[in-house]
This record gives sequence, C-alpha cells and structure tokens, in this order.
Amino acid sequence: MAEVNLSKLCEIISQAGFPTTLDGKDIAVTAVNTLEDARKGEITFLSNPKYASAIASTKASAIIAEQNVEIPSSVSAMRCDNPYAAITVAIIAIHGHRRHPTWGLSEKANIDPGARIGTNPNIAAGATIAARTTIGNNCTIYPGCYVADGASLGNDCTLYPNVTIYDHCQLGDRVTIHAGSVVGEDGLGYAPHGENWIKIPQIGITILGDDVEVGANCSIDRATLGRTEIGKGTKFSNNVVIGHGTKVGPNCMFVGLVGIAGSTTIGKHVILGGQAGIAGHLEIGDNVQVAGKSGIHSDVPAGQKIFGSPAIEVRRAKRSAAIVKKLPEWTKRIKELEREIKELRNNLEGDNSS
Repeated sequence: MAEVNLSKLCEIISQAGFPTTLDGKDIAVTAVNTLEDARKGEITFLSNPKYASAIASTKASAIIAEQNVEIPSSVSAMRCDNPYAAITVAIIAIHGHRRHPTWGLSEKANIDPGARIGTNPNIAAGATIAARTTIGNNCTIYPGCYVADGASLGNDCTLYPNVTIYDHCQLGDRVTIHAGSVVGEDGLGYAPHGENWIKIPQIGITILGDDVEVGANCSIDRATLGRTEIGKGTKFSNNVVIGHGTKVGPNCMFVGLVGIAGSTTIGKHVILGGQAGIAGHLEIGDNVQVAGKSGIHSDVPAGQKIFGSPAIEVRRAKRSAAIVKKLPEWTKRIKELEREIKELRNNLEGDNSS
C-alpha cells in the first residue's frame, strides 16, 4: 500500500476523467475501506444514499462523496459527481490493486516451439501453450492454464489458474479471465436420430473483444458454424454460461448464474441480473435491464426494464407481485362472500316459497 495525500489523490482521480475537489485538510491516507470499518488514516466513500447515516459514526479520515452530502468538519471531503468510479481509481492509486507474481517465462511452462510469445511474458510453471498460438505482449498466464492450438491472446491479457482457451479462439487486448473458466468448448449440438443423438461437429470459434472480463467458472461455447462473440468492455460475474453462436454486444454486465441459450443476439449495454435465463434464437435490444431470476422467452425491444418468468415490463411485474401477495387474503374474502351469497339465496328462496 502507498501513502497518498488527498490533494494528489484528487489530481489522480480527475486525470482519470472524474473531476474531484478537496474540501478539508490535505492529509495523507494509506488505505481504502468501508464507512463502517474505516479507521484513522483511511479513506472511504458514499455512493448510495441508503448508507448516509453511517457517515456520522465513521472513523475514516476522508470521504469521497457528492457535493450535497453533509460531511462532519472533522473529516476531509473529496467532492465528486461519481464517487463509485472515483473510489476505484483511489483503490488502484493506494493499493495497486492486484500485483501478479513475477515468473517471466518459466522453464517449467510447457510451451510449444511453434508458439509466438510477445515481449515481457509472465507465464507460470504448469501452464501449457500449444502449437501455432499467439500470445501478445505483457500477458500473464497462471499455473494450470491451457491455450490450445491456433488460439490467440492480445496484449496485456491475464488468465488466472486453470483457464482453458480452446483451439483457434481469439482474445482481444486487456482481456481478463478468472480461475476455472473455459472459452470455446463445444456447444450443445446434437441431431436426433430415433432415440439417439448424433454429434454435430462444432467448427466455429469464440471471440472476446478488448477489455472483456470473465468471472470464475464461466463457459462460453464456440459456434457450430461462424463464431460466438463477446463485445468489447463486457463484464461477466461467476458461473455465467453463453450458448453457441450467441452475439453479445459491447459494455454489457451479466451477474452470476446468468444463462443464455444459443444463437441469441444481445445488444449493447444490456444488464442481466443474477440467475436470469434467456431462451435461444432471440434478440435483446440495446440498454435492456433484466431483473434477477427472470426468464425471457421472446424478443425484448431496446430500453425495456423487465422482470419475472415469463419476463414482463418491470412496473407490470411489480404490480403482479403485489397482487400475488394478497391472494390468500382475497381467497379468504371470496369464500366469505360465497357464504353470504348462499345465505341470501336461501333467504330469498324461503321468502318466495311462503
């Protein structure tokens, strides 16, 4: 960790594209922490008004917050329109984020003579790089990784332990793939023949664009024909499954346990909540937001916010959920009304008979 003065930190964050000003003493901070856990000499942040009450009790020496947030005079304030983005820059400036071990080109790595390795490689013992592969400059490859025949990595890529890149798949620059994930395995392609299934060769590839980050234990199928594509800047959490031939646009965000069936097209900046599932051969428009555990079975126009299974527009879904909560009460009331109606009918029949 580095000790950084707040004035210097303001400068660093502003240069990153998030203008920040200092309101208070120009002190040095040595760590970033939460509002609840921060101590003297540490900096914290507030981006969600839900946690504003914690400011009064925090022991942090500095807080990154928006202009309209009240900060005690004993705490230095760094003012920024986007505290959440600003704190990410602060974390890197103070903590250096994650520093990789330095292996260079380990003698215990299994690298085929036909592989082309860029400058400044950092490839660990136990990694396997097959023939006709291309590894860009400044790539870090952890133990247990396998980069198959003809695959390519751009510059500044990171493969964490036990990542597998199948043959001929392509990664752009600055791609990060976390432990246990697989890129380019066969999709679910079988032709029915009576009660049997005939394997359809999956001869396509998978392409990951620049600045894609894939969480742990994800799987991204190769296409049957053509390619599966993940657009630049898209981010996956853990245990995300992408079916063969799917096209995902740029700057999407998929939370854990998302599953997308094959040949689906996802637009740009689409956000899928945890455990959301999308059927195959659909089109999801730009800027769509899907709540967690939703099931999508039809095309979704651009800009929609949807929820439920089958997923519907979020306001309708909320009203439906509110109605479901009241069903036991309404069921009881309906039974009471049925008894009252029966009694009224019996009374009327008794009056008519007399």
